[in-house]
Amino acid sequence: MERHSKVVAQISTVIKQFFEKKVPYRINHGSTNSTRPLRRDRVASVDIGSLNNVLEVNRSNLTALVEPNVPMDRLVEATLAKGLIPPIIMEFPGITAGGGFAGTAGESSSFKYGFFDDTVNEVEMVLANGEVVKANRADKADLFHGAAGALGTLGVTTLLELKLKEAKKYVKATYRRARSVDEAVEMVREQTRNPENDYVDGILYSKDHGVVVTGTLTDEKPDAKPVQTFSSAWDPWYYLHVADKTRNATEPAVDYIPLAEYLFRYDRGGFWVGRAAFDYFKFVPFNRYTRWFLDDFLHTRMLYRALHGSGESARFVVQDLALPYSTASQFVNFTADSLNIWPLWLCPLKRPQAPTFHPLTSTPQTVGLADEDTDAINIGVWGWGPSKPEQFAAKNRELEVRLRELGGRKWLYAHAYYPEDEFWQMYGRQWYDELRTKYHATALPTVYDKVNVDIKAKAQDGKHWSHAMKAYWPIGGFWGIRQSIKSRDYYLHRNAKWKET
Repeated sequence: MERHSKVVAQISTVIKQFFEKKVPYRINHGSTNSTRPLRRDRVASVDIGSLNNVLEVNRSNLTALVEPNVPMDRLVEATLAKGLIPPIIMEFPGITAGGGFAGTAGESSSFKYGFFDDTVNEVEMVLANGEVVKANRADKADLFHGAAGALGTLGVTTLLELKLKEAKKYVKATYRRARSVDEAVEMVREQTRNPENDYVDGILYSKDHGVVVTGTLTDEKPDAKPVQTFSSAWDPWYYLHVADKTRNATEPAVDYIPLAEYLFRYDRGGFWVGRAAFDYFKFVPFNRYTRWFLDDFLHTRMLYRALHGSGESARFVVQDLALPYSTASQFVNFTADSLNIWPLWLCPLKRPQAPTFHPLTSTPQTVGLADEDTDAINIGVWGWGPSKPEQFAAKNRELEVRLRELGGRKWLYAHAYYPEDEFWQMYGRQWYDELRTKYHATALPTVYDKVNVDIKAKAQDGKHWSHAMKAYWPIGGFWGIRQSIKSRDYYLHRNAKWKET
């Protein structure tokens, strides 16, 4: 804590100086799981990269004190060593605790516990004037609630106190086959009402092959059942394994998966986004042997870096969208016709408290359903979009329009094309501006400033020689691989210890 306090004091001093001189700045935290285009603004920066430690895991209080740049795999290592686990762990090892708080993170336990910030007891923040404050549900509750999902636009989070719960050795994962989109959506909702389930999510491989996955924490495993893992190079990718287990199944299939393996089951291949690398490098076949040989490059830390470095994020659709259960099937049918992207991810969510930048859903009047349709289902749409920038933007904008018509909202980690007036109609500006004024944040970028894709600026960037070169296949792909190898994330992946834990 002494080291932490010194680092926070330094950050506070720098931010106070910027505030007094009215100097714009950005936060440099060393890594990102956002797929928004990287901004190249030439402004001052505040480095918080050293805030990457788990300071305490307290068994008595079932809490952990965690700095914002602690990634999920390090958090799991620290808490499992004490026989504990956070209620929500994001499925990618490199997502950080601070990113989860500021960026609206959820996972397959979110139907039970809400978003990641719902498992946070208190945050320490440096406000935009340099003041260091603590906020929780009783003290500065408006800041605590508003900063969750506000992408760092109300101040810099420097410490979080997280809730913990007892861990168990395995997750008993049960795979239930669905033979239509409607059946899969309804099955997800049905399974969230089963109190025995600790985790619920689903995969739609096509309109007639869906799988709903439920997970139950347990210390017991039948002797006849092998332990199933997904982190080693020879292990199957999780989504392929689930497809194989259910393709011709008439009864539910079951795996017993070590807890940490289950939490990060989608890391290898980044759900199924890693397969796009094989689509790009057409001369590399997609099979077990190539996945084994190229395994170091096919984990999410590496894939994110390669996606940004290659420039291919400009034509790769990565969107998470929350909808009412009543309109989810309509949206799936729309994406099938508009983008033809499969598989799709299904993840049930608890409704957050408004106002918020979290994906808050509403039941459209045209649906004619009762008001109790308030919980949501997240649909993850990740795959290739049109190669031409104007067509890519148009498809993403079409998706946003249809989403709003069906009573949904999207996650703001990804490309956003909303006109500014429409954006603030959706999220409400008055409550946010009042918070920014109260907590001295009016000189910081707004959430809209951070998420909006400036199409004209992107067009100008595309004329730069480096962008033009990367547009030629396969230069961009190899450049992305080079950038991912250079990053410290590569070494974090290679040195991960959560598997042993």
